[in-house]
Amino acid sequence: MYFKKLQRIAMIVLLAILVVGTSQVTAVSANPSPLHTNARASALIDVESGRLLYSSNGDKSMRIASLTKIMTAIVAIDHGKLTDMVKTSKRAVGKEGSSIYLQLGEEMSLLNMLYGLMLRSGNDAATAIAEHVGGSEEGFVHLMNEKATFLGLKQTQFKNPHGLDEDGHFSSANDLAKLTAYALKNDVFAEIVSTKVKKVPNPHEKWEYSYTNKNKMLTMYEGADGVKTGYTKKSLRCLVSSATRHGQQLAAVTINDSDDWSDHRKMLDWGFGHYPLQEIATKGQSIAGYPYAIGQSFKYPVAENESDALQSRLVLHNADSTRYMLGERGILEWYMNDIRIGAVPVYEVSSSRLELPTKSLNAMRSLADFKKASLLDDRGKLTQSISKVLDALFDH
Repeated sequence: MYFKKLQRIAMIVLLAILVVGTSQVTAVSANPSPLHTNARASALIDVESGRLLYSSNGDKSMRIASLTKIMTAIVAIDHGKLTDMVKTSKRAVGKEGSSIYLQLGEEMSLLNMLYGLMLRSGNDAATAIAEHVGGSEEGFVHLMNEKATFLGLKQTQFKNPHGLDEDGHFSSANDLAKLTAYALKNDVFAEIVSTKVKKVPNPHEKWEYSYTNKNKMLTMYEGADGVKTGYTKKSLRCLVSSATRHGQQLAAVTINDSDDWSDHRKMLDWGFGHYPLQEIATKGQSIAGYPYAIGQSFKYPVAENESDALQSRLVLHNADSTRYMLGERGILEWYMNDIRIGAVPVYEVSSSRLELPTKSLNAMRSLADFKKASLLDDRGKLTQSISKVLDALFDH
């Protein structure tokens, strides 16, 4: 028997000091000061790590108005083709509320319509996008709820793509923070929501459409780069904002907030001041007592009073495992107060894997979790074709 069946992964538990040369966690402020907003619900998240830094009434399901369009945009980007021409239907033209004043039968590229959706909060654009990408508004809403389930948004349910008040249409501050962190990692979405003014071709006149972003944070807060405003008579003022400083991006959410511009400045300042994103481990660093090095950097927002709570655990792969055969020798897991906050792959110090971009490393690691790639039988023969193996390798 040339290969054995996959065996259980062996675990070695070590304190954080096992990493030689790990970047020092720099303290910026002592115990975080209390944060208060005027919102009925609010949340603050670090985009890269997904860590919720602050939450008040964050799991309460509430009406969210046009913050809905964050999901509308990311679903359209994920499922649509940006160069497609979207035709405006009678249903879209007649949609109440904020509008980019599309005319019946007017055609606009999906990309430009997304600018109208996110900068001007066009409900007509939301409906036209939904009908084009989902086949119908109802079909698109199904995709929205499917994405919510995929992202683990348990306090969220959509009934429409625009956010007009409708029973059963709701989300929470925490869910919106998680959704925003996911969406901001998409380059197209991030570019759209950070745009202050967008010029779009006008098929009816010689002059272009000009969409000015309703999000005042883009001009009133240093480093602001998104995301979306919202208002209905029942939801009242809603806002999701984001900003990037010193390589760290934060996103703030408020629902039903009479002083949201001020509160968002305060929330973002508080996050940057108390929870700076810090490099806990650096790619290429060696591990004390082992001939291994870290395969990718790991960053996490850490307050001063939390630095002593960081621990790491080295989990070594069995020599017969798929990940081991791909060159990975284990993973270094990071914990804070016994809660797992992240993990990075570990390779031999001389491994060429350390020279690969992080994206390539992640693609190779995906093979080990790809259910159809249980590669070997008892006789050591490949049970999957080479093409399926390659599909698994580069699945992500």
